[in-house]
Amino acid sequence: CVILGLSGGLTQPAGWQSLLSFTILFLAWLAGFSSRLFAVIRFESIIHEFDPWFNYRSTHHLTTNGFYEFLNWFDERAWYPLGRIVGGTVYPGLMLTAGLIHYVLNLLNVTVHIRDVCVFLAPVFSGLTSISTFLLTRELWNQGAGLLAACFIAIVPGYISRSVAGSFDNEGIAIFALQFTYYLWVSPKSSPESRTWSAALFFSFMVSAWGGYVFIINLIPLHVFVLLLMQRFSRRLYIAYSTFYIVGLVLSMQIPFVGFQPIRTSEHMAAAGVFALLQAYAFLQYLKDRLTRQEFQTLFFLGVSLAAGVVFFTVIYLTYTGYIAPWSGRFYSLWDTGYAKIHIPIIASVSEHQPTTWVSFFFDLHILVCTFPAGLWFCIKNINDERVFVALYAISAVYFAGVMVRLMLTLTPVVCMLSAIAFSNVFEHYLGDDMKREKPPAEDSSDEDDNIVTMLMLMLLMMFAVHCTWVTSNAYSSPSVVLASYNHDGSRNILDDFREAYYWLRQNTDEHARVMSWWDYGYQIAGMANRTTLVDNNTWNNSHIALVGKAMSSNESAAYEIMKSLDVDYVLIIFGGVIGYSGDDINKFLWMVRIAEGEHPKDIRESDYFTPQGEFRVDKAGSPTLLNCLMYKMSYYRFGEMQLDFRTPPGFDRTRNAEIGNKDIRLKHLEEAFTSEHWLVPIYIRTTFPLAHIYIYNFFWWF
Repeated sequence: CVILGLSGGLTQPAGWQSLLSFTILFLAWLAGFSSRLFAVIRFESIIHEFDPWFNYRSTHHLTTNGFYEFLNWFDERAWYPLGRIVGGTVYPGLMLTAGLIHYVLNLLNVTVHIRDVCVFLAPVFSGLTSISTFLLTRELWNQGAGLLAACFIAIVPGYISRSVAGSFDNEGIAIFALQFTYYLWVSPKSSPESRTWSAALFFSFMVSAWGGYVFIINLIPLHVFVLLLMQRFSRRLYIAYSTFYIVGLVLSMQIPFVGFQPIRTSEHMAAAGVFALLQAYAFLQYLKDRLTRQEFQTLFFLGVSLAAGVVFFTVIYLTYTGYIAPWSGRFYSLWDTGYAKIHIPIIASVSEHQPTTWVSFFFDLHILVCTFPAGLWFCIKNINDERVFVALYAISAVYFAGVMVRLMLTLTPVVCMLSAIAFSNVFEHYLGDDMKREKPPAEDSSDEDDNIVTMLMLMLLMMFAVHCTWVTSNAYSSPSVVLASYNHDGSRNILDDFREAYYWLRQNTDEHARVMSWWDYGYQIAGMANRTTLVDNNTWNNSHIALVGKAMSSNESAAYEIMKSLDVDYVLIIFGGVIGYSGDDINKFLWMVRIAEGEHPKDIRESDYFTPQGEFRVDKAGSPTLLNCLMYKMSYYRFGEMQLDFRTPPGFDRTRNAEIGNKDIRLKHLEEAFTSEHWLVPIYIRTTFPLAHIYIYNFFWWF
């Protein structure tokens, strides 16, 4: 459809052009929505991953108890014994959006459960993202490029990875807000006041939805600053940025979790500095007609230098006195890739915070990796104010995506736009010439070359579509709470151990039971088991997480004292040695040690868990400290008696391809309460007294 529009439809009258554009956008929306349903078709309509379970639980609380109760909700089931004030520690945009849709549907007598709204919210918003990308690309180049960009972003894996059905996370709606804010920013040619008011409104929606709004509030000021350096100052630019900054600042501060951060954190100071610099620049431009050329040049140089110096030293002074908070650890880690591992290991322990490999770039973007530099070149070659913005967007997004895998999401939209511009230029050159050519095609010797190039482009686009479909269906549509394995004949086995264990907790434990686990599983335990957890995926309290890590890393007696101080009733771990699941707690164990060492360096040392040769091993050559720590014992309890097949000895760990070194494990302070079907989720109960004391007590009681 896009090729048809580029080659013929978009040269037709306005009515046909609008119909064709609408048809292509509708098909792009439909393709994007459909490609995100593999998870629902292959499994069922469930919430995926970890963070979405908290988002769903919060949305359910919002729709059940109302908005004001949600803002004042104190969650006693999180971070025991501290708890969590949810309304002031969360970006509420996602919950409010899902709750509003649910309210409207029920108002129209369309009965739907809030879970289904949450499951299908991201696929629906993917269509809105396609439209906003179309509008932005059309503003930067032309309508044909906009239609291509809409089709690209509808199916590109880099965006689908965070927006499949069931992935009820902030990014599912935030990318739409990001793209539409950028569209409104670059488009105010005729009426800058109205468009920038709208941009500020959508920016506030972005602030309510995702912490990635910092990318917007730094990129737009950078655009303004570069335009000033390029001497492209205009009245429209002054009105646009002044309106956007003031209105956006006021609206963003209405979000409880954000509060006064826009005026009290270093991440926002660039926007404030550019605002002050723009006011000084505008004032000097006002004086330009009232002074001689020599006087103006002298005043301009002194004025701009003075304004920049005042802003710079004011920020330094306010930061030194503590009024302005310094950069956060996550922000520092964007500039120094080794900072988090040394100073904040809990940030570095998250897989999506790791640097991006070239394989990931190709996997998520495919042929667009090669074509988007060409689109960037076309924009730079024919530069204007809007294309300055997209160039800055592309360069900054490439850098941040290279530093952190998660930020591939912010790179994907601009890659789709610039690649669309590149493809659009190629098609316009070869297909447009055919339409303008007056002589018969048979007389033109270049027709064959044109056809070859056109077929090559079509083959690349077809390969891109096939790749996107395969990646979406195989890599990004498997919920973390349900695993699948395949037999030699192609049949599928469903491993439902996670939900089996959470259901057991919900049905067989006291309502107020407290469960200790690593923070990765906190949201799922609270959401599915409805039980109190010590730590969860919010990771706001490093000391509390370190205490749990210390318990997991210590021997059983020392861990028992920690569990007793925290009133722990049950301990849940993930063990993949039986089925070969690599995301288990033994593979995460070193991060528990590192985080615990950061807070308790006298008790926990990472080097104690390695062999003298510096290896982390679970077999007989493993460190004695490792072989006797609580995590090792809980993971391999009774495992030494299990022989998985005739080719391996008893106690063979399939995940680490090793025979465990400690097979005779005895637990003194814990007792096995439940183990899921495939041994993936063992749960232990903390005994009130050590087992030896219980035996003595039972002996005397018998007499």
